[in-house]
Amino acid sequence: MPDALVDPVRRGIVTQLADATADITCGAFDLPVSRSTATHHFRVLREAGLIRQHYVGTSRMNTLRRAEVDAVFPGLLDALISADRVRA
Repeated sequence: MPDALVDPVRRGIVTQLADATADITCGAFDLPVSRSTATHHFRVLREAGLIRQHYVGTSRMNTLRRAEVDAVFPGLLDALISADRVRA
């Protein structure tokens, strides 16, 4: 699972989800990649267990699985998000 966090685009997705007050549609993320590449990054995060995706109508919504990740890797997301903010 930590391998999924190596890519800066995926770290950006995780940071945006951590800052969100609600689920976010795939198209609402500020990403420097094409739509097809973004789809790949979402799939990697989903398969690693970092995000949960579900549909609302035709929109695919994304949620950070923070509680589950923190239970297995305490402090990992906080460190990742802090580093991503400093980088930005």
